[in-house]
Amino acid sequence: MKISGRYDREYVRPRPRALIALCLTLAITAFPAAAQRALEPAAIEITAKPIVAFDYKDASRRQFGLLEFRGGLVLTSPFREFGGISALRVQADGEQFIAASDQGWWLRGRITYSGTRPTGIVDAEMAPILGPDGKPLAARRWYDTESIAQDGDTVYVGIERVNRIIRFDFGKDGLMARGQPIEVPPGVRALPNNKGLESLVFVPRGQPLAGALIAISERGLDKDGNILGFLIGGPRPGTFTVRRIADFDISDAALLQAGDLLLLERKFSWTTGLFIRIRRVAQADIKRGAVLDGAVLFEADLGYEIDNLEGLSVHRSANGETVLTLISDDNFSALQRTILLQFTLALP
Repeated sequence: MKISGRYDREYVRPRPRALIALCLTLAITAFPAAAQRALEPAAIEITAKPIVAFDYKDASRRQFGLLEFRGGLVLTSPFREFGGISALRVQADGEQFIAASDQGWWLRGRITYSGTRPTGIVDAEMAPILGPDGKPLAARRWYDTESIAQDGDTVYVGIERVNRIIRFDFGKDGLMARGQPIEVPPGVRALPNNKGLESLVFVPRGQPLAGALIAISERGLDKDGNILGFLIGGPRPGTFTVRRIADFDISDAALLQAGDLLLLERKFSWTTGLFIRIRRVAQADIKRGAVLDGAVLFEADLGYEIDNLEGLSVHRSANGETVLTLISDDNFSALQRTILLQFTLALP
């Protein structure tokens, strides 16, 4: 740093009091710049190892329920904040995406392909998710960011531990956007710790529930043992439940173009292992007071290439196929992986 001012020809050692003042001046002027740089997006390298077969026992198998396997990736990065990916939204082009880690960090990048098979992640960058004061959410312990919903340039993030939803002007400020909390029903704030808001979907224009946020808990249960969900805003706000079957919890949700809701569900125990399931719920059934249920489209256990799948996104490919992208939360554990899987959904 160059300090302007008048200098004598001969160096004179500063007096202690003057030296202290000079150090304080430098610290005050330098710290804001350093703090600002710490908040700015950092370009990161992500290494992608291909997942060629989804079924460990039959590498040639491509069809799994109503899903056809396109390909997958095991993702790693030396960047220390990479991991814990709990939410994902792939954009309409099938390449650009935004994701959030449960430690309160954005991940943005682009999926590359060979034909329809994903091959890597490029142009990746990460940044802390900022609150309304411009400080990272983690600074106020709002770090369990588990869900993303998107309405054009507006992005909503659900925070599980404190059961809040914050809105970002992502189109204007990108990863530097400051989140503004929105009003949520009292039942959302009352959800149990670490079993609260886990999935968030925005209903676009042209659909019966247009303008609503569909928010569903992981395992916030009603008196009948069903999972609590909420319609926030839109034409008919209110509370509903999702029938809980075989001890599965909900880890994410996404909307099909026709309007039906896909629920990504997960079950784990040390004795039986990990199970993943996707259910389809008709949007017409989603209403205040309803108990939702739907057909199972897909199920998998540890005989397949799965991990702790917590993120689900849906987009339409250039040839009109419905593509599901799933991503896993590795919990920053050496025993788990960050994997990205893609399937084509055969709609009935």
